[in-house]
Amino acid sequence: MRRAIVSVTNDLATDNRVHRTCTVLQDLGYNVLLVGRRLPQSPPVERPYTTRRMRLPFTKGPLFYATYNVRLFLLLLFRRAALLVSNDLDTLPANFLAARITGTPLVYDSHELYTEVPELVGRPGVQRVWRTIERWIFPRLKHVITVNESIAAVYRQRYGVPVRVVRNIPVPRPLGPAPGRAALGLPTDRFILVLQGAGINVDRGGEEAVLAMRHLPQALLLIIGSGDAWPVLERLVQEHGLHDRVRLMGRMPYERLMDFTRAADLGLSLDKDSNLNYRYSLPNKLFDYLHAGIPVLATDLPEVAAVVRGHDCGVLLPAPAPEAIAAAVEALCTDPARLAALRTNATFAARTFDGARERDLLRRLLSDLG
Repeated sequence: MRRAIVSVTNDLATDNRVHRTCTVLQDLGYNVLLVGRRLPQSPPVERPYTTRRMRLPFTKGPLFYATYNVRLFLLLLFRRAALLVSNDLDTLPANFLAARITGTPLVYDSHELYTEVPELVGRPGVQRVWRTIERWIFPRLKHVITVNESIAAVYRQRYGVPVRVVRNIPVPRPLGPAPGRAALGLPTDRFILVLQGAGINVDRGGEEAVLAMRHLPQALLLIIGSGDAWPVLERLVQEHGLHDRVRLMGRMPYERLMDFTRAADLGLSLDKDSNLNYRYSLPNKLFDYLHAGIPVLATDLPEVAAVVRGHDCGVLLPAPAPEAIAAAVEALCTDPARLAALRTNATFAARTFDGARERDLLRRLLSDLG
């Protein structure tokens, strides 16, 4: 059986896009190996394909990326494969060099505008290093995929190479009956907001959502996931005495996550227009909210706004200011007819955004390489 090696720099715990790629490759007859890293707090993973999480002496910074790519390069060089799939720029150097040496086809799946993320925009020296790597490799790539048309257009303009789009729309899973708020330990008499995601990072509106709760005594905010903003969120909850209005719940399996999301009244997607990566983002959580049948409160960024306006399934804000968030929630709380209409529209929108079609598109793209 042909082997496909898929690589990421995360710990494999929560990455639905990569999981979809691996299962599509399995369907195409590949023996799949997914490679990532192990962290001290990494939970166990169970996948229908082989996984390998490398233990590394560093967890962040230049030494982490250097040691990861060296280890990955050696693995790819000596464990020969019929196909390599590199996810994001931080796995690309090892994959590109191994592919050039072995002649193995390489697919690059860029989940974001990596060189424009806030962690790099605020560190111009580090940003220059990653831009140099990208400028060196990207024009030489033959098979590139990304998450939406806005990001694809940026890459095409910069590097003049074809870029295909496969969106992060989840394939609907049979979740079973919603357990109800009481079974989840949630109040039945409060307006519940949810902010979810594995990337609850700085400039993604988590801090403003917490601060908005100062003005919303009748509401409860659930923040489910992880990210580098988490310590800040914990501090804000403590400083403002919001323990009865904000619950920081951490990562959990997708099915459990969706139980809480389906119990909510409103989903939040509050990225700031602080960098190109966030401006053009189309986060997974947007589609999770729609598939849960709840409307969205989102910032007016191109890709997200196109979904919300096109289906009238939520409310858009110019920027995620705490007072604006609170005012929008108050308006929905006092207009149950409007809230019900948005909920109905969200349910219909979910039928339009069918992850099965995106999966079929990915299958066609990958099968053309076989």
